[in-house]
Amino acid sequence: MSPTTRGALEMGSAMSLLGSIGYFVLLSGLAPLDVVFWRCGFGLLTLALICTVLGLWRRPSARELGLAVLGGVAIVLNWVLLFGAYGRASVAVATAVYNLQPFLLMGLGVVFFGERLSVARLAWVALAFAGMVLIVQARPSAGYVGGNFGLGVAMALGAAALWAVAAVVAKRLSGMPAPLIAMIQVAVGLLMLAPFADLGHLPQTALGWMPLVVLGVVHTGLMYALMYAGVQRLPTALQGGLSFLYPVVAILVDWLALGHELAPLQWLGAAAILLGAAGLFVGPVSPAEMGRVVARRAAGTTANRKLG
Repeated sequence: MSPTTRGALEMGSAMSLLGSIGYFVLLSGLAPLDVVFWRCGFGLLTLALICTVLGLWRRPSARELGLAVLGGVAIVLNWVLLFGAYGRASVAVATAVYNLQPFLLMGLGVVFFGERLSVARLAWVALAFAGMVLIVQARPSAGYVGGNFGLGVAMALGAAALWAVAAVVAKRLSGMPAPLIAMIQVAVGLLMLAPFADLGHLPQTALGWMPLVVLGVVHTGLMYALMYAGVQRLPTALQGGLSFLYPVVAILVDWLALGHELAPLQWLGAAAILLGAAGLFVGPVSPAEMGRVVARRAAGTTANRKLG
């Protein structure tokens, strides 16, 4: 198996796992803060084991530790907001809005790193923003999810902003092994949330603990290991393409497992966000040109199905 093929399988598996995270969050039945607390706990044990097996332990400098802690605060608050959005706006809608994160990261690059925005990139931003407007305007019926839809969208957007902050911090930690950074981050989360976690009402059965263990071991430890292994073997463009498995799987899981189907305008809005984000990876191509490419690929896919 070639390194590229192996990397694609690793990255694809990681993104597919990430797409199922919302199901296990809701299956746990716990408040978002408590879910994140236990995710950090089980994730810490898993990542410590990974660092031991791979020989990644080393003492970080004071600067590295400070940046890792700052990133940990951002990433843990990001989880709390995103998990809270699931029960208010649905997993599919929250994930679609959350995928505005590349644009927020791009904005931080302009503010803090003096990066320039081309006209084409601004067009992709406009397309993604239009997609978010469509999602918000096509508010589902009251019985669709558990509560305040607008608040859920705002929480997902806040989670995306915090992810962008964590990504900017991670850029300055290029010399540290990724699993070690992740381990420090979940340790920070455990300490942050311990005073607020509801430890008086713990799951009483193995089935009750199962979603929390899966979130920590699979969606944190294993997912990080697969994702970073894939990142090391793949070119950036292919990484970007495979990352879109995450929202696709999340939308399918929300529909098939939780019964939350997007309204037509929400499908259109989610597609606009994903198309806009994809535009950031394919280079200076206009939305009109990208639309023609997608149309040609769709026509080719239809022809292949007819032949098959």
